[in-house]
Amino acid sequence: MSSTPLVMNQAQARELLTQVDVPHILHKLFRDLAAGLAVQPAQQLVEFPHGAGDFINYLGVLADEGVYGVKTSPYIVREQGPLVTAWTLLMSMHSGQPLMLCDAAELTTARTAAATALAVDVLAPAAARRLAIIGSGKVAQAHLHYVRNLRDWQQIRLYSPSLGHASVDTLAHLKGLDPRLTLADSCDSAVEDADVILLCTSSAGPVLNPARLRKPALITSISTNAPRAHEVPPASLHAMHVFCDYRQTTPGAAGEMLIAAEQHAWDKRAVIGDLPELLSDMAQRPDYDRHVFFRSIGLGLEDVALANALYQTQR
Repeated sequence: MSSTPLVMNQAQARELLTQVDVPHILHKLFRDLAAGLAVQPAQQLVEFPHGAGDFINYLGVLADEGVYGVKTSPYIVREQGPLVTAWTLLMSMHSGQPLMLCDAAELTTARTAAATALAVDVLAPAAARRLAIIGSGKVAQAHLHYVRNLRDWQQIRLYSPSLGHASVDTLAHLKGLDPRLTLADSCDSAVEDADVILLCTSSAGPVLNPARLRKPALITSISTNAPRAHEVPPASLHAMHVFCDYRQTTPGAAGEMLIAAEQHAWDKRAVIGDLPELLSDMAQRPDYDRHVFFRSIGLGLEDVALANALYQTQR
């Protein structure tokens, strides 16, 4: 018999997320993926006619949990700026019925930052002490939340071009996130001598050139819905040890990887390891003779796993 799914809005999702251990949930799903207990298809990008935007579908199956799902996220072109939303549909593998429809904005922020934190935990040098964050929005703030205790950070610098016209309240809020955090007046000053650099922007083009850094660092990068978005120059991949969230899907969707393959003879086989391999001790850790680059595009499995955790908590 058909059933009416639970509908969860953004505020409800935000409240319930405080009750679950997001990194632990993602850690389990990546290990399940390595063990063949989960399925992660490639993202599905569908363009709207006449350049009106697009939408991306992120799918995933968690066999141990008995659920599958899909997050669908549109990028809608408007005169006043693009509109991006996201909703996750959670389905039962046993009854074939919908369990929950959840506003995925909070899920996306949490899982994006927590996936980066997993990468920092396994890839950053144990002696890393200087952290730089490029970006100041909710995703950047979530990154700080999840990585703040992963190393003994002695210095945390944050930079965003938007800080130049930010309100006093916004600046005070950012400074209050962590007593070690200082606001930098440029990207160069933020990343100077950094051991770990978290790129947390919605930029469609490069915000950091690794070649300008004075010493090897771990550089992490996330994704945005803008076509072929990338936060580092595609040609720079050749000079870095490259890791990603999932090697089966990321090289076919990450902007700098696509451009590097097409224009700079970069081969996706150069990816050293992904999170399923790293968290299952199946990939070699870097020795930092050069920069280390971790790229995530976000997986449907992450959204499905968090949606299922919220569903179980709500029940």
